Amino acid sequence: MRQPQSRKLLQLQALSLLLFIIALHSRLHGCSGQGEAADGSASTAAAPMEEKEKRALYAAIEGFVGKGWNGSALYPDPCGWSPIQGVSCDLFNGLWYPTVMSIGPVLDNSLRCSADAKFSPQLFDLKRLKTLSFYSCFPATNPTPIPATSWDKLAGSLETLEFRTNPGLTGPIPASLGRLSSLQSLVFVENNLTGAVPAELGSLVRLRRLVLSGNGLSGQIPASLGNGHFAEQLLIMDVSNNSLTGSLPSSLGGLKGLLKMDLSNNLLQGSLPPELAGLGSLTLLDLRNNSFTGGLPSFLQGMASLQDLLLSNNPLGGSLGQLGWERLRGLATLDLSNLGLVGAIPESMAALTRLRFLALDHNRLTGDVPARLAELPNIGALYLNGNNLTGTLQFSPAFYQRMGRRFASWDNPGLCYSNAAVDAAHAPPGVTVCKVAGGVGDGRKPEASSSLMATSSASNLINGFCFFLWMVATSLL
Repeated sequence: MRQPQSRKLLQLQALSLLLFIIALHSRLHGCSGQGEAADGSASTAAAPMEEKEKRALYAAIEGFVGKGWNGSALYPDPCGWSPIQGVSCDLFNGLWYPTVMSIGPVLDNSLRCSADAKFSPQLFDLKRLKTLSFYSCFPATNPTPIPATSWDKLAGSLETLEFRTNPGLTGPIPASLGRLSSLQSLVFVENNLTGAVPAELGSLVRLRRLVLSGNGLSGQIPASLGNGHFAEQLLIMDVSNNSLTGSLPSSLGGLKGLLKMDLSNNLLQGSLPPELAGLGSLTLLDLRNNSFTGGLPSFLQGMASLQDLLLSNNPLGGSLGQLGWERLRGLATLDLSNLGLVGAIPESMAALTRLRFLALDHNRLTGDVPARLAELPNIGALYLNGNNLTGTLQFSPAFYQRMGRRFASWDNPGLCYSNAAVDAAHAPPGVTVCKVAGGVGDGRKPEASSSLMATSSASNLINGFCFFLWMVATSLL
């Protein structure tokens, strides 16, 4: 009889221990369905949601996905046991509030916009909304402007506003977006927005990311984007692939913390203002495909943090010797093609030991190609084609073999290579073999031959004649 009692005692002890562990876990981590409110107070998944907030959520989503969407039946508890894909909620003072709304075909079960999607007024009644994102929601067959009003209702909460790949999103960027005082990220990419960049965006004092690329925006870049508290917070500025005109405002030099500036593929012109020297934290500067002039600005050599400098296809002019390239040792990408550059390639460019990509093609560069460029330890692409470079390429066969078509030096009429150092299989494409006067090197400048392959030298002719005589003698035996 003692054994069953002992077993029962052990079972009771085990049950007590299990209950203790569950209680301890609940105290430390909360039970399933529990969480912590945004204000720090503990709460459960059974916390209520205001009916007004729930109705606003259903109506806002219905405006985008269509009237056939019955949110109250499909998702009776949208912040609890029946969550909506793309909608996230947080607790405030014991109540659930939607804080994230993402519309578009991101996942298989994501909310997708209907062919006649529209903005519902109830969207602006979601008073705790932090993130609002639309992807591929407005097709070209449904031209829809961004609402011009009511954004001030979300001024205290909205931190992220994104519209990506919406060809039907038309009209201007509303100036009222400048009232979103809590906004940290404003991303309008590949839409069909037109008009000027509103100067009111300069009032977004907490903005850290401004991306307006791939639209039809026109006019000048407003000076307000480089002033005041806006300039202190901004990290990324991308207004590429638009139709912006005019010169750069000098106030952009006030963006002291800016890491990336992309103004490429616009119609911008004029000299680069010297005030841009204030962009000391910049890691990427992309000004490609504009109409900037005035040469390579000297302030570039003071941007020690630069990793990617992309200036191609601008009529800048000037020479590479204007800058002390050894001061830009962090550069990994340097694109200076088609700038109208003249003069020689300076030896100091060989000090860019982190460089992976160097494009100097389609300029008017002259002189020899520094042999030390082949010694750059990380170089993966080197383009020198389309210049007036002369002399003998001093690169090794291993360099040509490793680079392949990622090394280009054709269309330099005075440039050649020595077939004594490089065989035809690894010869640089489009570059002729050097002719040495008198059959031996005499110290004179090499001349380029007219063919891509090596022509027969005098010694080759003699060897061929001897071989012919041997064949004749053999046939007579």
